[in-house]
Amino acid sequence: MNWAEVQIKTTPEYEELISSILYDVGASGLAIEDPRDILELSQSQESWTIIDPDLINVESDDILIKAYFAEAEDLDYRIQEIKYRINNNHVLKEVQPEITVTMVDDEEFAENWKKYYKPTRIGERIIIKPTWEDYTLKEDDILIELDPGMAFGTGTHETTILCTEALERFVRAGDIVYDIGCGSGILSIVAAKLGAKKVVAVDLDEVCVKVSNDNIKLNQVEDIVEVKKGNLLDVVEGKANIIVSNIIAEIIVEMVKDLKYHLEARGTFIASGIIEEKIPMVEKSLMENGFKILEITKKNEWAMIIATND
Repeated sequence: MNWAEVQIKTTPEYEELISSILYDVGASGLAIEDPRDILELSQSQESWTIIDPDLINVESDDILIKAYFAEAEDLDYRIQEIKYRINNNHVLKEVQPEITVTMVDDEEFAENWKKYYKPTRIGERIIIKPTWEDYTLKEDDILIELDPGMAFGTGTHETTILCTEALERFVRAGDIVYDIGCGSGILSIVAAKLGAKKVVAVDLDEVCVKVSNDNIKLNQVEDIVEVKKGNLLDVVEGKANIIVSNIIAEIIVEMVKDLKYHLEARGTFIASGIIEEKIPMVEKSLMENGFKILEITKKNEWAMIIATND
């Protein structure tokens, strides 16, 4: 299959807005290339193996957002729609992000993004490793192997790191965990390997559902994790001890009103995908719906909010 790779060069503050536009137009997946992430991870010998030095030698703070669209009859329309929405957005029209489009096949796509994805340690014990890399584990390490494919959940984004570290602290043996907006399934797998007895992973994107199922089988936790296609909490039944959601702030706010029906008393809600300036919006929504904020953690421009319904 051939894919249209839409590349948009911008600054980190517009990442969420542009990503939302791309998903609205039907992107099958996104890849974010941020030179700061590459520099930070490359400096940790424990977390990363050898990385191409050409990827580290960057002089700009710009990020590159890559969106992928399957070749189809409406492909030209989708690309024009992206350009129109970005060029006419009242915020983005002032900065005019640079947009380019190229066609790539499956093999070229796979090789292009693999160079950015290396084994990394998150928290105390979690090792996220692509299937094609080798890694020597330490005692008590928890290994998670991923082949993210078109879902791009490699574990290296700030929000995924924040959620993984939180799960490491909060998951207890026998817990039920809901992962809302599961992407490549990484947080669901983390929860299962930390001792959860049941994990329900939910995503609206069919590609994410497929990739999540593949990664869950790869990590041999299919007896614990169930993946469902659906919108947020609409497809889950009963209550969880922990609900984790790594999506955007607006969707988190939309979901908060239904949390009480799906979270046990004194349960934990872990929310990320929140840019720093939208922390008050999410915090206000949680408190208005009877939640107590336990902590707010920031990493670069991103934030995680942990709350309880106690």
